[in-house]
Amino acid sequence: MTEKVLLVDDEEDFIETLGERMRARGMDVSTTTSTKDALKKAEEGSFDAIVLDLMMPEMDGLEVLKILKEKRPELQIILLTGHATLEKGIEAMKLGAMDFVEKPANMDALTEKIRNAQAKKMILVEKQTEEKIKDIIQGKGW
Repeated sequence: MTEKVLLVDDEEDFIETLGERMRARGMDVSTTTSTKDALKKAEEGSFDAIVLDLMMPEMDGLEVLKILKEKRPELQIILLTGHATLEKGIEAMKLGAMDFVEKPANMDALTEKIRNAQAKKMILVEKQTEEKIKDIIQGKGW
C-alpha cells in the first residue's frame, strides 16, 4: 500500500530533493513550503504521515503540530529539524509528534518511520470507526 506523505519545509531545494527520493521509493508525496498551506492541505486531504520542519518562518513547527493534533488527532507527524535540542524534542513528543528526526535524515530510517506512521494511523482510524459504530448501535433503541 502506497504511503501518502505531506512534506512541509521552507527550504525549497531540500523539500524537492527529499520528495523525489520518497517518490522513488513508491510514496505518494505532496509538498509545501508554507505552514498555512500545510494546515489547509492536512484539513482537506488524508495523509499517512506529515513530515514537518521545526523552524518555519510563518509559524513554528511546534505550533503547527499543536493545531494539527487538536483538529485531527489521528495524524502522524514527524518533526524534522537541523536545530534539535532535547527540550524541543520533549515538547514535540508531549504535543503528540510521532517522532523527532535530525537533518539530514537517513532515508531508510525515515522511510521506516513513515511506514510505521501509516500502520499506526490505520489502527487509530479503525478504532475511531469502531467507536462510531458502537455509539450508533447504542444510540438506537432496538
